[in-house]
Amino acid sequence: MIASLWMTRRFVHRAGSEQMISYAAMVLAGGAARRMGGVAKPLLPVGGVPMLRRVLAAVADARALVVVGPPELAAELPAGAVLTREEPPGGGPVAAVAAGATGLPELGGVDRVLVVAADLPFLTRDAVAALLAVDADVVMFTDADGRRQHLCAAWRLGALRAALPAQPHGAPMRALLAHADVAEVPWSGVGPAPWYDCDTPEELSEAEAVHGRGPA
Repeated sequence: MIASLWMTRRFVHRAGSEQMISYAAMVLAGGAARRMGGVAKPLLPVGGVPMLRRVLAAVADARALVVVGPPELAAELPAGAVLTREEPPGGGPVAAVAAGATGLPELGGVDRVLVVAADLPFLTRDAVAALLAVDADVVMFTDADGRRQHLCAAWRLGALRAALPAQPHGAPMRALLAHADVAEVPWSGVGPAPWYDCDTPEELSEAEAVHGRGPA
């Protein structure tokens, strides 16, 4: 089942104040980064700030944080964050999601989990709020051509765990969506697309150039 929605905001009113819906965050920070010379890609900077640090700032309101990636990322993580990794490493994004889901603590009243890559230098709190504002099993941004951004999405935790295959190693991300209620959200916010990722030196250079130009 697919719904297409424009970006909206929804907040929960508590004690006369407005708060974003409670959520947990899963940041996928693995991958061999062969096209980046094998370095830990999330630690590469855009505008002088490591991409992982930018993503963590965007999800700073999360009630729980799990980062799936190598041990050298530990120094970047806030207190209380869980650092884990799929076994064996290099099993692909579904294997990483499975490892992250296992690492998430049980939190009363939290049934949404943001699943994002660690190389999204333009992810913002506004983009996170836009995903959480939509009530569906899975909420994903789509680009101008309608392509789903699997690693910039919000899931119901129960739906995510139910969607994980028994053998996640090497499984494609689209396999998780076979029986899920998916809401597609075009980005209508300010600035670059929050799902822009940096898989190559050229994309990293482009992100640096866009950052240098400032908001559109």
